[in-house]
Amino acid sequence: QNKCLNRPVPFSFPQTFDKILIANRGEIACRVIKTCKKMGIKTVAVHSDVDSSAVHVKMADEAVCVGPAPTSKSYLNMDAIMNAVKQTGAQAVHPGYGFLSENKEFAKRLAAEGVTFIGPDTHAIQAMGDKIESKLIAKAAKVNTIPGFDGVVKDAEEAVKIAGEIGYPVMIKASAGGGGKGMRISWNDEETREGFRFSSQEAASSFGDDRLLIEKFIDNPRHIEIQVLADKHGNALWLNERECSIQRRNQKVVEEAPSTFLDPDTRRAMGEQAVSLAKAVKYSSAGTVEFLVDSQKNFYFLEMNTRLQVEHPITECITGLDLVHQMIRIAKGYKLQQKQSDIPINGWAIESRVYAEDPYKSFGLPSIGRLSQYQEPLNLPNVRVDSGIQEGSDISIYYDPMISKLVTYGKTREEALKKMEEALDNYVIRGVTHNIPLLREIIVHPRFVSGDISTKFLPEVYPDGFKGHMLTAGERRELLATAAALYVAAQLRSQKFLGDLSRQWELCVELDKGVHMLGVSRAGNNYTVEIDGEKVEVSGEWNLASALLPITINGKHRNLQCLLRTAAGEITLQYLGTSFKLRVLSKLAAYLSKHMPEKIPEDTSSILRSPMPGSVVAVSVKPGDNVAEGQEICVIEAMKMQNSMTAAKTAKVNSGQDISYLDLV
Repeated sequence: QNKCLNRPVPFSFPQTFDKILIANRGEIACRVIKTCKKMGIKTVAVHSDVDSSAVHVKMADEAVCVGPAPTSKSYLNMDAIMNAVKQTGAQAVHPGYGFLSENKEFAKRLAAEGVTFIGPDTHAIQAMGDKIESKLIAKAAKVNTIPGFDGVVKDAEEAVKIAGEIGYPVMIKASAGGGGKGMRISWNDEETREGFRFSSQEAASSFGDDRLLIEKFIDNPRHIEIQVLADKHGNALWLNERECSIQRRNQKVVEEAPSTFLDPDTRRAMGEQAVSLAKAVKYSSAGTVEFLVDSQKNFYFLEMNTRLQVEHPITECITGLDLVHQMIRIAKGYKLQQKQSDIPINGWAIESRVYAEDPYKSFGLPSIGRLSQYQEPLNLPNVRVDSGIQEGSDISIYYDPMISKLVTYGKTREEALKKMEEALDNYVIRGVTHNIPLLREIIVHPRFVSGDISTKFLPEVYPDGFKGHMLTAGERRELLATAAALYVAAQLRSQKFLGDLSRQWELCVELDKGVHMLGVSRAGNNYTVEIDGEKVEVSGEWNLASALLPITINGKHRNLQCLLRTAAGEITLQYLGTSFKLRVLSKLAAYLSKHMPEKIPEDTSSILRSPMPGSVVAVSVKPGDNVAEGQEICVIEAMKMQNSMTAAKTAKVNSGQDISYLDLV
């Protein structure tokens, strides 16, 4: 049985700790608790007041509230977390990722109290956490590095001077950064000045450190990282690579292990350099060395993350190792059980990051709401879902909008991709906008399937932004036929009580402003739908109360979801990952609807509405100002990222008491 897939696996563990506190929340806290339970270790959860009924709190043996919702007052509140450690008698702390996971002060405070930090020693956190210092250490360890400026950039004008010397494009990045925060690509002097301002503000907000550095931006690279594992006895291994090139705003969306691009020699060279860097800083624990790889397979050190990565499950799938288990063993002082020759690549694993985001806005602007219905596709074999939410959970503005990490495993990449397609179609999420339409389009796109990817994949494939699935003529017929069959099934359920059991129906179906006349006939659970002279056979169980609609269309099995069905004939179907709005009417109702007045859409060009919930961190105009089209009005911070809001037209600011609804005249 593959250990990565959340199946019960028999473990034989040496004694480590009696009780571990997890200084994190959400899916990663749940993930750590699962391994602790297998190891017979008691767990302590910490939580903010709004997380008091969160899944990780329910899973743990004990839970301690560490403050109000804002992260600075709860999950980043070192005093409160130290008090929770003392109060519960926890012998060790696992920090997960983000928050305090790479904070050397936190590790020092734990050490001073005699509490084990399940991660590397403070000197490794400090050395690798500072991008400037880490680059110098990497150079000394003979690790390939990117050309750039080895120092802190003082101000915007110095940034422009340095960028000119390195040559555009350049990457402006937070020295203490990670996770895409405080990172901007600049192609000219103006973008450098603006990038310096936003990156330093984001860095100060996310890490309490506004120092920036600049390096050459490698155009069209792949982002490939090496997982390393090292103990306190000088042993270190590389656990193969993860391909993380599918990104938006420098944050990963889809990852896979192994990479389609690396050959065994390049893999070994990258692995050996990663281990060389780990040994140079006397690293002990799980860690990740990130590289940029160009089209000629030249690779350059990007950064080292001295913690467990979000995407660690795909490495667990292909190696059979439980990385949290390994981290706990190493923290207790045990030697690694494996040698480099013991590390396999068994099969293929793919991870899709499922977010509460609107993928139609900049490939994913945060969405908030309550999960009114939630069903993970765990009934499918070789599917793993790492989540920290359940039906009824709230996705709030305070934390990262990730819903889960959906992982599929197969003997081959093709098998893993087919399984991912099926898993996304069977994943029920209601109450928040989510990015499943984008995830599904990525994994079936010919460029992705062929392995022709880079970090520019999304803007290159969707230069005008993501628009959802583009229906072929055959798929359009399938969708229209399904909507018609669903409408008839609902009518029949009503007519059982009304005594009319017709066998033939003439319907009018509207989709994307197109109107189609359909003929429908029924035999049992099978429907024959005639569209434009073509016949489509649709059959299924037609359980109208179920969130999932498994049907067969012309002999092909499909899993659709009915998101909405009204008495007025409106039907919203999730088909091939994308939601489509249709309207099904009888011939008579369609004729009469022509006489209904149309609602005129509101003109919003004079109003600045924030496209996502967040906090206003800067206002650049005041009432009475004249603004040009594209001029910045304000800056909104949402889920730790800063976004510039601009005017849709040249206008005068009329009023702005409520900046989320600014009036331009």
